[in-house]
Amino acid sequence: MEGMPHSAEDLLARRTPFQEALAAWYRREARVLPWRTAPSLYKTVVSEFMLQQTQVKTVLPYFARWHQALPDFGALAAAPEAVVLKLWEGLGYYSRARNLRRLAQVLVALPEIPRTTAGWLALPGVGPYTAAAVTSIGFGLPAACVDGNVVRILARLTADHREFRDSATAAKAFAPLAQQLVPARGAGDHNQAMMELGATVCVRQNPLCDRCPVFRFCAAGRAGKPEAYPRLATRPIEKQTVVRIWCESKGALLLHRAQAGARRLAGQHELPTAEQAGLVPAAIAQGPLLARKKRAITRFQIVESIHRAAPPRRLPPDLIWAPLGELDQLVLSGPHRRWIGEILRRPARD
Repeated sequence: MEGMPHSAEDLLARRTPFQEALAAWYRREARVLPWRTAPSLYKTVVSEFMLQQTQVKTVLPYFARWHQALPDFGALAAAPEAVVLKLWEGLGYYSRARNLRRLAQVLVALPEIPRTTAGWLALPGVGPYTAAAVTSIGFGLPAACVDGNVVRILARLTADHREFRDSATAAKAFAPLAQQLVPARGAGDHNQAMMELGATVCVRQNPLCDRCPVFRFCAAGRAGKPEAYPRLATRPIEKQTVVRIWCESKGALLLHRAQAGARRLAGQHELPTAEQAGLVPAAIAQGPLLARKKRAITRFQIVESIHRAAPPRRLPPDLIWAPLGELDQLVLSGPHRRWIGEILRRPARD
């Protein structure tokens, strides 16, 4: 493992006791989660897609509704995209839902479901992490899962001083070490234990080192500096402002519908921006303010203001009038459903 610190060699030299300590802790402390209860390949795949960039507590109610409505690959493959997106509404990163549906359609058409990591990597929407998770948990193959949790654990265990450009670069750098730590048997439980440790104990800030089952193997923990790792290059924060319009007419609300081929939010509805309605943002911003919202997406800090406005004279083709009584049937992005609900619940909007 060229380029890895000396402490990585020390960790590998004690690989077996490390694996044993981690496994014993996982058997005692693993959270009871629906995809771990009566596990199945389908549950594993759905949970892994949902858990990409999303916390467990957020995923739990979505997983329950999803599994009740679409209990297996066949049901998912046959479901209309609109149904799939509606079940996913609020989880964000909607390409995951589309990829999951496409994956199900491919799998049900195959004569046999792949059982190798390479076989899963060839399927739509499946990257190295998901392929390793599915094949290790579903088929027991010794493939290492390397996500942000695992990177953080390995960086601290080895007190790796290298600075990485981003989390993807760090994951690639730590993949060889992660692979060498995977036991030949019980790889699925090992991977889940690593993710569990990163999610509940070896957290980003204020890690619970006094509760860590592998503290004695941790170079950064013993040095009292776990939060110094991993070292990721600081990316500058970019601030953005968005001006949106609120137009009601005859019991309907004006919404923007993203095109089916859009990179983000394809087929979803949001309050239109001034530009999408063919209006001048500076002029709209002078109108009555209904709400101002702040949110962060990756390195962007976004301030969005929602102003009451008159409908545009000519309605662009991607704007629609949505009856207020039918909003629940549309797929709205999570923030916009909340914002629209807040405004609609006000006593008077006129």
